[in-house]
Amino acid sequence: MVKYHEPVMLYESIQQLNIKPTGNYVDATFGGGGHTREIIKKVSSGKVIAFDQDKDALQNEFEDERLILINQNFRNMLQQLKYQNLLPVSGILADLGVSSYQFDKPERGFSTRFDAALDMRMNTSQELKASDIINTYSPDQLQKIFSEYGEVHNAKTLAQTIDENRGRGSIESISQFKDITRPCVNTKNENQYYAKVFQALRIEVNDELNALKEFLVQCVDVLEEGGRLVVISYHSLED
Repeated sequence: MVKYHEPVMLYESIQQLNIKPTGNYVDATFGGGGHTREIIKKVSSGKVIAFDQDKDALQNEFEDERLILINQNFRNMLQQLKYQNLLPVSGILADLGVSSYQFDKPERGFSTRFDAALDMRMNTSQELKASDIINTYSPDQLQKIFSEYGEVHNAKTLAQTIDENRGRGSIESISQFKDITRPCVNTKNENQYYAKVFQALRIEVNDELNALKEFLVQCVDVLEEGGRLVVISYHSLED
């Protein structure tokens, strides 16, 4: 089993689902399985269909005939529920963003706390990494990402700085990236600044906002009449 922290707003989110013992429910972001376990406690004959694109999350699967765990992005929810013949469902829960486990694993490259490869893939089988974005996107593309996905105030300057420095060699590690871009940063707000920059890169790597839009549109077709959708979000772009 992979160790995750207790989910945020665990009991509040479960309460909002208003779980029926005979209903089928979707946990769109399985992670450590905390939400799924709480839902299953309240389900008797229903099923909990859980999704997670991170293969590491599969290590948290537990034996229960009511659980169906699918190693896919939640943007594939409708397709998978049709395949499983489990439409409609009574409720859907999505806890968006990066898990504590992903942040705490240096080799995943999500956190500025560690020196590691610029990766940031939630699905480690996909090709696109953060380093690919840094090294191959045009200055205009980089500026757009940092501005729109990270709300970085000096996105243009940051993009130009990256472009000027990558000609000297590929930028592959977090320490390299921070060394190159440090002139763009106010030292008093360094952690906050890089949190925004990394958020922008992560969203682009994982196509998070497009996946979320597709998922939300599907919820209309997946939920039964009177069914509930509970979403936990962490930044204004998700809202």
